[in-house]
Amino acid sequence: MISINVWRRCQLCKDLFRFVSAYGAELSSEACRELGFSSNLLCSSCDLLGEFSLNKLQPDCRHCCQQEAQMEARKLYAGAILEVFQGESDKPKMFKGLQIKYVRGSDPVLKLLDDNGNIAEELSILKWNTDSVEEFLSEKLDRI
Repeated sequence: MISINVWRRCQLCKDLFRFVSAYGAELSSEACRELGFSSNLLCSSCDLLGEFSLNKLQPDCRHCCQQEAQMEARKLYAGAILEVFQGESDKPKMFKGLQIKYVRGSDPVLKLLDDNGNIAEELSILKWNTDSVEEFLSEKLDRI
């Protein structure tokens, strides 16, 4: 059973996120992920929330989404962290700013970094094959 204090803290966190969202502040990709939104969420998806009586989620959705035109634009990132469970790779030698972290018991994740080294996007690559990862990295990172 969840204690009352834990429940109140959760409610306070949700209220804080809604407050920040209401005043137009951009949410980080980590904050959006904690709210349940993907880093590659399209704003057109937010329009569908009303069809499922989920209008309360619209403000957060709008702060976490990307316009379709933004998604299509070729954007280069300063670096990336490829988190995988196992395996050896020579990919760090191929792409500028690519690091590989081996994380036990974790699904593979690709974290794209901005110029300050902060996580700009985080993608699950569980179903991606090696060629797909390499192609994606060649579009998002500079080659060495």
